[in-house]
Amino acid sequence: MAQDSKKIVTEVKAYARGVHISPRKVRLVADLIRDMRVEDALAQLQFLTKKAALPVRKLLDSAVANASHNFQITSDRLFIKSISVDGGRVMKSFTPRAQGRAFALRKRLSHVNLTLGVSKDLGKPKKPQPAAVKKEEAKPVAIPDVLDDKEGPPPQAEEKKRSRFAFWRKKGKETPKVDTKGKHYTGFDRRGNM
Repeated sequence: MAQDSKKIVTEVKAYARGVHISPRKVRLVADLIRDMRVEDALAQLQFLTKKAALPVRKLLDSAVANASHNFQITSDRLFIKSISVDGGRVMKSFTPRAQGRAFALRKRLSHVNLTLGVSKDLGKPKKPQPAAVKKEEAKPVAIPDVLDDKEGPPPQAEEKKRSRFAFWRKKGKETPKVDTKGKHYTGFDRRGNM
């Protein structure tokens, strides 16, 4: 019996094999965009100054194209479900060094695996905008020039402006250690006359 039911697609995959950048450097870019929405990740990759941003951006564009062509899923429903970077083969070449030696150069390649998840809601999630919180403005209080002792509290002294070098000053003066025997306490005394 054949049933006419549509298969629900929950993820779309894309791969980049043999990228000529070491996996350690590509992982820095991959960690930045993990769990982001596709539109946000593309914006992040566009302005990133790392060399690995270009192949990762191309891979992300490829995955979005796979989703839209194969499954008719719009890019605003996609997010990066997982992205992993594995080491590929290592190309070896040699460079001459002093006294006839040859040093190996290891040029590492990367394999990048990208999985996009499909969110159930359509379009961008709309967050409720918080209402603007109005700060209560402090009303200035008029203080008369001359006050009698009987009239209200004395005027408040102006606050001292804190110096920008105040962090060098000690918070409080240290209290000297009290010597119970009447002698000056200096810590450990090798002469034994404590």
